[in-house]
Amino acid sequence: MPVEQRVVGGGAKIGAGKIGGAKSTPAPEPEPEPATKSKKKLVLVVGLVVLLAAGAAWWFLLRPSGAAAEPAEEPTPEKGEVLAVEPVSLNLTDGHYLRLGFSLQLTADAHEAPDPAAAVDHAIALFSGRTVKEISDPKTRDKLRDELAEQLDEVYEGEVMGVYLTNYVTQ
Repeated sequence: MPVEQRVVGGGAKIGAGKIGGAKSTPAPEPEPEPATKSKKKLVLVVGLVVLLAAGAAWWFLLRPSGAAAEPAEEPTPEKGEVLAVEPVSLNLTDGHYLRLGFSLQLTADAHEAPDPAAAVDHAIALFSGRTVKEISDPKTRDKLRDELAEQLDEVYEGEVMGVYLTNYVTQ
């Protein structure tokens, strides 16, 4: 019995290289992958664009503005009585002095007149040691008065809403 022997090679048929031998056919081209990958990419890109457009629309049209997000300012309290503080002499630089008298505008919520000692103490600390030129400037005077009013608003816990200068003499 004859034995048949086969050789498995790199894709070439037996006798393909010989004259008159079997002709090789080119290897079939692999089939292209289904279009599902390109469709997935397309859906992903379209979804991303829609998501970005929705985020941009919210940012520019629907988000709360900065002013609305901040708490509203407290309403200005009603004015109450005015408490006059005795004038005090304050030392300035170069041997000069300032005679300072002021009144405190109390709120309507202040049940009793506060002790003016803290107000005098803050006025002394704020106005003392300045030059006559500095104290005489109207802009500086107004700035110091407003600063004193802010300090006294904190000291008297909202019972003082303003300061009026009633005596302001330098020498």
